[in-house]
Amino acid sequence: MSDERKVPWIDRSVAIAILASAVVTVWFLHRVTPDARGHGTHEQFGMLRCSWPEQYDAPCPTCGCTTAAAYVVHFSPWDAIVTQPFGALVAIVGLWFAGLALYCLIRGESLVERMSLWNFPRIFLLGVAAALAGWAYKWLTWPSVSG
Repeated sequence: MSDERKVPWIDRSVAIAILASAVVTVWFLHRVTPDARGHGTHEQFGMLRCSWPEQYDAPCPTCGCTTAAAYVVHFSPWDAIVTQPFGALVAIVGLWFAGLALYCLIRGESLVERMSLWNFPRIFLLGVAAALAGWAYKWLTWPSVSG
């Protein structure tokens, strides 16, 4: 992007919204203690306990994601990965994306223009594969509720 071309206000607004969302998310995650069980951290936000463990004796598809994200924010990336690899990945990518938004804001570059070059179908498929792999990992490491 040339120095003469100004970044439109909508582009800067998108970058500011992404950065603000990340700051709020990090603030909330920093206020909680990652649950040592590897799941259930979301309950500290006032959310209901997940019914999957009791009903199906198995983890839900996003089981441990909030806990893993909290570990990332608490500077414990290994604990995050061991807890829920997909949750750790989402948290790390989210922080990277916030950093990219900040970089674009500071440099006056277009975040939207950069994003327009991304292969979103591939990103979506990789995200689904990562989510399924994270869920499979959680299944393999899940302690049986009934036993």
